[in-house]
Amino acid sequence: MFYPIYRLVTGVAGPFIPLLLRRRTAAGKEDESRRPERLGRPSKPRPEGRLVWIHGASVGEALSVQALIGRLLDDNPDLSVLLTTGTLTSARLMEGRLPDRAFHQFVPVDRRDYARTFLDHWRPDLVIWVESEIWPNLLTEIRDRAIPAAMVNARMSASSLARWRRFPGPIRALLSAFDVILPWGPAEGEKFRALGARRIGPAGNLKFTSAPPDADEAEVAALRDAIDGRPVWLAASTHPGEEEMALEAHRALSERWPDLLTILMPRHPGRGGDVAVLASEIGVTLRSRGEAPDGPIHVADTLGEMGLFLRLAPITLIGGSLVPHGGHNPIEAAQLGSALVLGPHMTNFSEITAELAEAGGAILLDGSAGLAEAVDGLLRRPEDRASMAAAARAVADRRRGLLDEVMAEIAPLLNRAEAPR
Repeated sequence: MFYPIYRLVTGVAGPFIPLLLRRRTAAGKEDESRRPERLGRPSKPRPEGRLVWIHGASVGEALSVQALIGRLLDDNPDLSVLLTTGTLTSARLMEGRLPDRAFHQFVPVDRRDYARTFLDHWRPDLVIWVESEIWPNLLTEIRDRAIPAAMVNARMSASSLARWRRFPGPIRALLSAFDVILPWGPAEGEKFRALGARRIGPAGNLKFTSAPPDADEAEVAALRDAIDGRPVWLAASTHPGEEEMALEAHRALSERWPDLLTILMPRHPGRGGDVAVLASEIGVTLRSRGEAPDGPIHVADTLGEMGLFLRLAPITLIGGSLVPHGGHNPIEAAQLGSALVLGPHMTNFSEITAELAEAGGAILLDGSAGLAEAVDGLLRRPEDRASMAAAARAVADRRRGLLDEVMAEIAPLLNRAEAPR
């Protein structure tokens, strides 16, 4: 009875969904000009030829499949790629990142009528789901239309696993939409197997296959000139509570390094003003106001400039790891030669964290108390810093072969799809 009830509830909610979307638009969470996309009404025509639909929830998922999108397009000249996400931030970020023959749309709200309108228009030859958003109406329509489908970077939290185990029949039916599920790691694969997935493929995280985030060379040079040889470190993708920890470390470090520059890059750029208030007693500049990093603290509160600041910082604390958020992707910093400092809460990246630690490619902290000491040691011993960065980059390079394994799973599904419709 799970799906009939879900379908009924989402059907009855139909009149209220446009109201909710208008409220979200007023709050700056939806694009008013593209709001019909959320109702399943696309704003672009379907391109000729075969079409792969890739869906990811937000920024992280969309970025993780950039290398996969490029490979699909390179290997298939007749192919186009539709990328859907559900957040305004991800849509804006994708505007300048998608290659020719790839384009973005907002995913429709999970109501059956919207799902049908969306699929009737796009008629995808292959569906690739990123991570593990479970939208029953969309997945049921994909399954019932027998569209080849794969889930990549598949993961499931312990709480989601426990919840779905209470509904073994419905989750098995929903997962049957996927011909193959490619998990983050072996443990994630076992979770999906326990829920009745049809087939589990090779494990691995596509975030590790992407090229490092790019940056404007002129901007890198200009900021490097502004920093003018000062000692510098970066706290990247930070969450509330972590900026205070980084500022406490800065105060301790400034006794030895009086010209130290600490760059704080909040995970959500909109928090830049709040972070600046925290640092106001020390002295702070904001990237969003066009200010140069000529004070003790610089808040990098702009979107899409991770590559810029990783190229400037020889030491990077990975945010989300000093508070119980699960941590963020350390590979981008490793690819760009920054020495890694990781807090104790890297559960979202436990496998790669263990690999980095074993290779000597990161400092693992028990908590914030050791942060200043770790940064100080890396500033004082550039040879150790270089060795650590090289070890981390070697780990990142080993992971890039995963893309070949993923393509080996996807290619037969794409070949199975019918010719252009």
